[in-house]
Amino acid sequence: IDSTFFPSATNNTQPNSRTMTTAKDPITITHTATSSSFTIHPYGAHITSYATSPNAPPILFLSRDAILDGTKPIRGGIPLCFPQFGQPDPSYPQHGFLRNNYWKVVEGSAFDDDANGAGIAMELSLKDAVHARGGKWGEDTKYDCVCRFRVRICGESMTNTLEVENTGTEAFDFQMLLHTYYLVSEGKALDGTVCYVEGLKGYKVSDKVSGEEYVNDSDEPIVIKDSIVDRVYTPMGEKVGLDVVVGTGPGRKILLKANGDVDGKAVPVSGVVWNPVEKAKSMADFGDDQFNDMICVEPGLLSDVPVLEVGKKVTFTQVIKSV
Repeated sequence: IDSTFFPSATNNTQPNSRTMTTAKDPITITHTATSSSFTIHPYGAHITSYATSPNAPPILFLSRDAILDGTKPIRGGIPLCFPQFGQPDPSYPQHGFLRNNYWKVVEGSAFDDDANGAGIAMELSLKDAVHARGGKWGEDTKYDCVCRFRVRICGESMTNTLEVENTGTEAFDFQMLLHTYYLVSEGKALDGTVCYVEGLKGYKVSDKVSGEEYVNDSDEPIVIKDSIVDRVYTPMGEKVGLDVVVGTGPGRKILLKANGDVDGKAVPVSGVVWNPVEKAKSMADFGDDQFNDMICVEPGLLSDVPVLEVGKKVTFTQVIKSV
């Protein structure tokens, strides 16, 4: 664990008050100095809530029909996607295996420090990923890896870092994405004056609904209208990190920054914008009308990603700030 991310006891770190009873219980971490908090489920290392203070509205959307018993991925919050986003390889499940398995808490990683915030780290070894495997990642795979997820909050900001280390004897290709669901207040996700994404001008767009591909050359923000939106925005030219503003309702904004590197070399970060709108009715774990309450803005390493060589790591980080 990065000592700069998780301060040691010599930096006045105090144990968090949460008692971790079993490996399957959700864990709530509170930053005492700011009263900000988040909840993470060991199933999928899945963050289901984040609030900047006890009286502040939630930052993340969680479906009222989300299944939280470990029988299927949790709908809402921040699902982790690896080694694929979507299902470009149909031989194993959509979005990979991180969100479908129980992770372990890294011993001693939970902290609550006045200056450095509060957080925790979780880990999943491939041998412990018993669900959502198949194809080249099946039980007889020649690949091996260890995945780590670190979360830190400090008042109005939250940092998520997903790291994968190739611990096997073969290099592998991959994609990686944080499928973040933001709560849109007052049910105004289809009101483009208060729910939008800014900062994607100059990106190549792949529209997964219409099949169109084009370059976004407009200064206008991305908005949700009256039908499903599912688009991948890929950086062009010298763009590397993702830096966008997400409107999440009247008077609410999120500043989202994301960056990633493979073996220390920066990799371009794509952004996915998604809202199911009419498709919500066909989703068993999503309320028919809840498309009004959310927008997904999902940073990921999706294009021009080098293979992960033996002994090397990929590190991917998003920082969410409520303003």
